[in-house]
Amino acid sequence: MKIKLVFCVLTWVLLFSFSVSAKVTLPQLVSSHMVLQRETPLTIWGWGAPKEKITISFNGKIYKATTDDQGSWAVKMGKIKAGGPFKMIIKGENTVVVDDIMLGDVWFCSGQSNMALPMERLKEAYPQVIEKDHFPLIRNFFVPTKANLSGEAADLPPGKWVPAIGADILSFGGTSYFFAKTLFQKYHIPIGIINSSVGGTPIEAWMSRDAFLTNPEQLKKINNFRDSVFMANYQSKLKEKNLARPATSAPIVDEGLSGPVKWIDPGFDASGWRKFWMPGYWADQGIRNINGIFYFRKELQIPAEMSGQQAKLYIGRIIDADSVFLNGKFIGNTTYQYPPRRYVIPAGLLKTGKNILIVKVISNSGKGGFVPDKNYSLITSDKKIDLRGEWSFEVGYAQPRQNPGFRVDAEMPLVAQNEPTGLFNTMVAPAIKFAIKGFVWYQGESNTGDPKAYAQLLPALIKDWRNKWKQGDLPFIYAQLPNFMEANYLPEESNWAQFRQSQLQALAVPNTGMAVAIDAGEWNDIHPLDKKDVGERLALWAEHLAYHDQQIAYSGPIYKSNQLNGSELAINFDHSSSGLMIKGADKLSGFALAGEDKVFYWAEARVVGDQVLLSSPMVVKPVFVRYAWADNPDRANLYNKAGLPASPFEAEVNK
Repeated sequence: MKIKLVFCVLTWVLLFSFSVSAKVTLPQLVSSHMVLQRETPLTIWGWGAPKEKITISFNGKIYKATTDDQGSWAVKMGKIKAGGPFKMIIKGENTVVVDDIMLGDVWFCSGQSNMALPMERLKEAYPQVIEKDHFPLIRNFFVPTKANLSGEAADLPPGKWVPAIGADILSFGGTSYFFAKTLFQKYHIPIGIINSSVGGTPIEAWMSRDAFLTNPEQLKKINNFRDSVFMANYQSKLKEKNLARPATSAPIVDEGLSGPVKWIDPGFDASGWRKFWMPGYWADQGIRNINGIFYFRKELQIPAEMSGQQAKLYIGRIIDADSVFLNGKFIGNTTYQYPPRRYVIPAGLLKTGKNILIVKVISNSGKGGFVPDKNYSLITSDKKIDLRGEWSFEVGYAQPRQNPGFRVDAEMPLVAQNEPTGLFNTMVAPAIKFAIKGFVWYQGESNTGDPKAYAQLLPALIKDWRNKWKQGDLPFIYAQLPNFMEANYLPEESNWAQFRQSQLQALAVPNTGMAVAIDAGEWNDIHPLDKKDVGERLALWAEHLAYHDQQIAYSGPIYKSNQLNGSELAINFDHSSSGLMIKGADKLSGFALAGEDKVFYWAEARVVGDQVLLSSPMVVKPVFVRYAWADNPDRANLYNKAGLPASPFEAEVNK
């Protein structure tokens, strides 16, 4: 009886396993609403049972395939002109129908947070776009974050194609949306965007193992990642290390929650709290070297006409995390420093007269507080209250400094998305069979610590991806890092400037383009809102490289050469045929000269025709020249007459 039962169970398991494995499945990208690359040989692929017969019906033609021993299949299709919608029917043991397929141009858009940053974060900056745009032939496939060091995945994490209609536009990356919109409005060709981006990640994570074949140190690391025995031993040893706080560390006690009356209670007596000027950092307002938990309090006088209304609360940007309370009621929270704080106050909570607003802030390290030059206001349909000005605050918990005698071991757990190949394996490799028009890249903030190395890394990534897609020298268009951090009114050394120089050098790689963005950043935000200018400038390069438009001005001035005439230096530029211009001022700024000692001084600069002439009484014999060489080169104002900014550069003076 037992033998018979076991036999029945085994038979059922085998049959069930076969039925599951026999099911024809498709990769995530091959799904309804997808855009396929026009006028390019196409591959459609998927999986089924070993030796299963597959039939694909598409665009009036029948294609057939048989799965291999591992259950994989693929069919080649010829070139197809732009158009649609089409339907694709895939039949094996089961039938899969893919609807609403368009033939157009597909762009693989990748990088870190400024490529990923969604339109939802930009909706206040571009309200008309969100309200009025309707582009069903622009489609976006956002690749969810997934990292893996053990090898290349067969498929992307689950996702779907989404047309640019209504609220779905909010999920599009801002840079890629304005890029796609510009191209669609000019060429009226369906545009597909594959957005494969992860914030805070280095370029090495996006490169394949093949890209490191000439780098023995990195290659050894990658091979170790793929060695299951090595990784098991590594994890075992890691558990033995003391990576936590000392066992003697005191528990966290938040005074704001531990007393008989909590500090968020509107009836709490806060008359003894310190004064605080909003916005700002507490390190600049009389309290230093402290992180922990802080409570900020503001008494608002609400007029009768705002009472009871739903309202929007804007609390700028906060370092690091916050929770907001109004009249003792929780409104919302944000867990990390970068998003803008936008909260909805429900109808009925605002009342005429005194209202108490509390912002609880958790600061983990560094300089905590409220970032200046952001929106701090309370708004109803027709009224606005400015929240800047005098608040009060108190410390709920002061985070102890690390015990100077306690040493944390330098070996930390691996974070796959920060290691070489970690994101290529999961978010790039599974897409390489999907034909595309080109690449758009916005990344680099995570590599500014070693800016000169990027001059080799970016060309290596370009070569690597082109090799993987096997479509020749596909256009590769990238954004130069924007202006960021405090401006310095003296010439300075700058990792960000050196990084932009490395990006500039990558233009030597054929069929590449670089959108300059030093006027599209924000000094106080690594995620600037101006994604429209960046996306449109990237699209100009696409018009030139991919659509072969020879009539447009697609780049700002790019340094070409120099000639020294006595003590005056003449700078020549590419992309200056339309004429050079000074934007927003009468005086040209941002150029600096140095002698052999490489001590830079601002230069007197003037535009003469398509040249810039430089001189400085402090530098009799110029040896080096720089333009816009700073983290935030806010004085740089050289453009061409097409309205495109000149790229920063450093060069030696010709002898």
